[in-house]
Amino acid sequence: MIRFNANPDLIIAEAGDDDRPARIGGIAVPWDVTATVMDGTRVKFQRGAFDTTAKKAKLVENHDLTQLRGTVEVTDGEDGLEFVATFANTAAARDAIELVKAGAYDSVSVGANPTKYKYDKQGVMVVTAADLVELSLVAVPAFSQAVITEIAASTSDADDAEETPAIPEEEPMSEEIKAEAPASVVPTAPIYAAARPEFKLPSLGEYMSKFLQGGAEWAEFNARVRAAAPNVLTSDLDGVVPEIWTQQVYNNLRGYRPVIDAIGTKAMPAAGKVFIRPKVTTHTTIGLSNGENSALDQGTFVISDEQVTKAVYGGYVKVSEESIDWSSPEVIGLLLDDMARVYANETDNVAADALLAGTSQTEVLANTADAAEWITFIYGAAQEILTNSTGHLPTHLFLSPNYWAALGSLVDDAGRPLFPNIGPMNALGTISAGSSSLNAFGLTVVVDRHFATDTAIVGVPDGFEIFEQQKGAIQAEANDGSLSRTIAFRGYLATLMIDATKFVKRVAS
Repeated sequence: MIRFNANPDLIIAEAGDDDRPARIGGIAVPWDVTATVMDGTRVKFQRGAFDTTAKKAKLVENHDLTQLRGTVEVTDGEDGLEFVATFANTAAARDAIELVKAGAYDSVSVGANPTKYKYDKQGVMVVTAADLVELSLVAVPAFSQAVITEIAASTSDADDAEETPAIPEEEPMSEEIKAEAPASVVPTAPIYAAARPEFKLPSLGEYMSKFLQGGAEWAEFNARVRAAAPNVLTSDLDGVVPEIWTQQVYNNLRGYRPVIDAIGTKAMPAAGKVFIRPKVTTHTTIGLSNGENSALDQGTFVISDEQVTKAVYGGYVKVSEESIDWSSPEVIGLLLDDMARVYANETDNVAADALLAGTSQTEVLANTADAAEWITFIYGAAQEILTNSTGHLPTHLFLSPNYWAALGSLVDDAGRPLFPNIGPMNALGTISAGSSSLNAFGLTVVVDRHFATDTAIVGVPDGFEIFEQQKGAIQAEANDGSLSRTIAFRGYLATLMIDATKFVKRVAS
């Protein structure tokens, strides 16, 4: 990741409102200008290095992706990569706007991943292609030509808006704004001493490509690899910081949630530990007329309050500053990826257990190797749901892994599979050992390893509700005097069996 900062000559800051969010605009990266970036590498970008049609980059503070403040759009300008960053309507974003107005944040800093580059005779990395990851609000600059020129005025501040024209919605940066940028570029950030500049170790494909090119370019490239390799060794992160990387870090934990994905999640209220889910418990009465001038049947209508209690799921890791600074790829990214996977598995486990515990209706399925018993169980469950839920038919079949294997192994009297991978016209469905898109008896099959052994549930997903608010990652400096950060990942989850008549589970007898 290459990060460099830019100091503006002019900042005009005014907050936005609901109709027009606050936006800053200016030059993020000047073309063909050499600067020393945060890790000591000298870099310059050529025009066209960034894909202006790519997904919007993030607007953050101080290169901290947990401090999201908005999104960034970029265009290819004559002098550099022009940007318009739109602030989100959050309290943190409004605080950031006030810091810009006060001059505390008087610079922007770009985080970019070079994907195509070469080194000139002076050792400068000349980047011809790069991915823009984020644009940060910072206090310490490195480029004086990459400037914040304006922040869009509030429509409620009419007088100020006359003096400071708002940034156009769709138009590129005006020539008048470009002219306000200083003509010269002076790197102002300190250059920290280092025995060797940081060199990103190549993938196997990049290494072989340079080898096949040969000549002086291969010799220089090979020397840089040999020089950089000793710098990335550490005994604290075995397996994370090898000498030469050829593949991504392997993580066998799959962060998927079959039960939650099949049922879906609902937004939960932000306030309160307990919230109310209304449910109709008594329906009105409609009947045949009792005769002329006679009163119709009297009925009532009752809505009950179903209480739902929020639960917090999360964990944290304390990471040393050395591990953060020296790891490649960055250990923070690996940690957050693993935390997200573990969070997904834990919350799906909670949902699977709650679904099984909340299902009270039962049908017998004694011998899972007998196709006739499966058919009796499925249609018996469907009949029970149709009757007790006043007209609903099941759509899903939830299975533990051992029952999924038993169902897929069923054969007819001639030894042919009942659920072939390529189904003939008279097949009861299709089950494949390597696919999660399964169908049996006209029901969508959901197999989840978090179900207890011997679980089979026939049901209608909207009878079971899952509420979730994913909070994601948060990090803080350690307060015990150590050079470390505490990184946490968390979210809120709650489940509710709102209609148990829509589910039937298997019992042995």
